Amino acid sequence: MQVTSHVREPLVTNGKTWKDVTDDICRQVEGKPTTTWYIAMFISVLLFGYGTYCLYRTWWDGIGRWGLNKTVGWAWDITNFVWWVGIGHAGTLISAILLLFRQKWRTSINRAAEAMTIFAVFCAGSFILMHMGRTWLAYWALPLGNTFGSLWPNFNSPLVWDVFAISTYLTVSVVFWYIGLIPDLATIRDRAQNPISRFVYGILSFGWNGGAKDWQRYEAVSLVLAGVSTPLVLSVHTIVSFDFATSLIPGWHTTIFPPYFVAGAIFSGFAMVLTLMLVTRVVFKLEDYITMAHIESMNKIIMLTGSIVGVAYITEFFIAWYSGVEYEQYAFINRATGPYWWAYWSMMTCNVISPQLFWFKSVRRSIAATFILSIIVNIGMWFERFVIIVTSLHRDYLPSSWAYFSPTMYDIGDYIFSFGLFFTFFFLFAKFLPVINMAEVKAVLKSSGEKSSEGYGKVIHGVAQGTTAVPHHSPGKSDV
Repeated sequence: MQVTSHVREPLVTNGKTWKDVTDDICRQVEGKPTTTWYIAMFISVLLFGYGTYCLYRTWWDGIGRWGLNKTVGWAWDITNFVWWVGIGHAGTLISAILLLFRQKWRTSINRAAEAMTIFAVFCAGSFILMHMGRTWLAYWALPLGNTFGSLWPNFNSPLVWDVFAISTYLTVSVVFWYIGLIPDLATIRDRAQNPISRFVYGILSFGWNGGAKDWQRYEAVSLVLAGVSTPLVLSVHTIVSFDFATSLIPGWHTTIFPPYFVAGAIFSGFAMVLTLMLVTRVVFKLEDYITMAHIESMNKIIMLTGSIVGVAYITEFFIAWYSGVEYEQYAFINRATGPYWWAYWSMMTCNVISPQLFWFKSVRRSIAATFILSIIVNIGMWFERFVIIVTSLHRDYLPSSWAYFSPTMYDIGDYIFSFGLFFTFFFLFAKFLPVINMAEVKAVLKSSGEKSSEGYGKVIHGVAQGTTAVPHHSPGKSDV
């Protein structure tokens, strides 16, 4: 009788050693920038430059440059803000929650996801500053009493809660990301040939020497930060959803928004991580570290959260019908059949239908299909925020105030600015810092590398055949 053992798929392939891990991941930091990197960086700076011009005109001339009108007072500015905040959710989830649950497949993707979180929050914050109109007077919003006239910060407003939640989220994310970088920065410092590089990375690594006490403190701080970060994953986008849920506008005042927004944020965040990591693994030749096991696990989460979002869409329609409130019913029927029907059905197609393709293993393990679907998901999530905001506003209680919002070149240009800012930061990060956490990959190499998986498979098969002695210890979850 032959026994078949189902050994977990290796997270590091081609039998990499610790030295191989260091060499492969440090290669892009120590070498000169490639032509591909220069081209990508040039495009990012070009987008950033054009967006900066549009932002300058927005601030100098006023937000009347946007396509806002008397009825639609919120549009692309808040849509883009919520979209970028959502994208930033995957980094904290991968870093914190999966660390607490001891999920080893996070180790190759957590560094880039954490960086993505920080840059996405920067982009989200830029839209807060944009729609203030006169950003140089932003300090008027500080709680400084009546110093500047009759302007008083309203701490009962969810918009103020946004500021505290997102600033806390950014602070914790930066600390978490940087703490994880310290051992790798010390590795680059010790390998540096250039005295300037050795000096810079030496300062950044805070004198790390790899001793037992260093590692003990590193692990303790990581767990503490993971515990602090985990509530932020739920709270930040919940508070963002309160911008809408606490209002009385039909289509906004719904109690399903907090969990629905959190699921949607994880949904879009994981899609963006996949988009970036699929490109990174090819450009930096990291296929042995960002494997099909990582891609398939992330696709499963996208499939799950996409299904939750789909249930939320259906629930909104059911509750609108069940409420018996004609204004609420009209708001949702108008979304699907009104002037913005194209945005609604784009949202449904991208967010509800396309993720269901991941039920098929051949699609989950297809690089091309995953890349395309990850982009489609983020397009759909942008449309979701647009539909929630604009279609709830463009049809008021009075037909005389009905209006149609159309973006101007400055709406679009400010959005392009955020893309230029994001990718400029990300490409600089990818060149000067290791995109994969070397220390954590080495920590799981013995139990999750290709050699260990093959070894246990041979041992178990040999025991079944009666040709191999049973090992002294039973393989644990991390082994098989």
